[in-house]
Amino acid sequence: MKEQNKVIFYGTPDFARYCLKHLINEGVNISAVVTAPDKYSGRGRKISFSSVKEFCLKKNIKIFQPENLKDKLFLSLIKKIAPDIQIVVAFRMLPREVWSIAKDFTFNLHASLLPNYRGAAPINWAIINGEKKTGLTTFIIDDHIDTGLILLKEEVKISSFDSALTLYNKLLNKAGPLIKKTIKYHLSGRLNPKRQILIGGEKYAPKLTTNNIKIDWHSSLDLIEKKIRGLSPFPGAWTFFINDNNKSRMKIIQSSVIYSNHSDKRYRIMEKDGNILISHKEGYLKCEEIQLENKKKMDAKSLLNGYKFSKNSFVLP
Repeated sequence: MKEQNKVIFYGTPDFARYCLKHLINEGVNISAVVTAPDKYSGRGRKISFSSVKEFCLKKNIKIFQPENLKDKLFLSLIKKIAPDIQIVVAFRMLPREVWSIAKDFTFNLHASLLPNYRGAAPINWAIINGEKKTGLTTFIIDDHIDTGLILLKEEVKISSFDSALTLYNKLLNKAGPLIKKTIKYHLSGRLNPKRQILIGGEKYAPKLTTNNIKIDWHSSLDLIEKKIRGLSPFPGAWTFFINDNNKSRMKIIQSSVIYSNHSDKRYRIMEKDGNILISHKEGYLKCEEIQLENKKKMDAKSLLNGYKFSKNSFVLP
């Protein structure tokens, strides 16, 4: 990238850090990085930095951490840099006061094939909804969420074994190169921004909440298994269960489906040959990795070494 093209990068988590690292390695002129403010947690109020900040400190990259993106001092500092391009990866929504500062444009990398899966959790919902493919899209930011002119796309296949983590890694491997390609095409005049056209049937990717990650045992086994994969390993699909008359929560991190005609009562939790099965009208959900409330994740065999489900234990539908 030519020296006179100044770039400001906005991002916070690991996904953004890997993209930033790729751009630095490719010689992109990152003038500054904007990331989330530091967090304080625990009894000792220990400070923790974002993944992006930790990377920037090692590379001696200028960092901004505004609490308020409309703060006058912050805006004046960004304007002083006079960026040609601003890049956003896994960051909060930018107000017009920020994205309009870029001389050329501000663009975002989104983890779906827009206009499908606009929203906060596209990786998770693509798996939960049983999609066969997803991808990445770079688009010009405007006043609305994920609605701007599309620049470039990259497709990625989703296998029947993909979890949120494995799909995340597939997308991560292509994210940095797609951002770099977007910059390269812009500088060579090859970009052809296209308006997003809704044809009906588009799906959305709302923020994950306690309610929408709860397992609905009235759903089919197929949908339950997809939900578990789509939320694995984090935040984890969860359910209430009763054991020895005590109500508790557990997350099911990994599972498989056993289709079977049986006479067992629905929603029973059973131990069979070292396996944990939950009975369902279509058969059984085999729980291969579980996390009990306030406990670590464990495979079924390890869990059963120290924990027992009573004969009449069951999940609450």
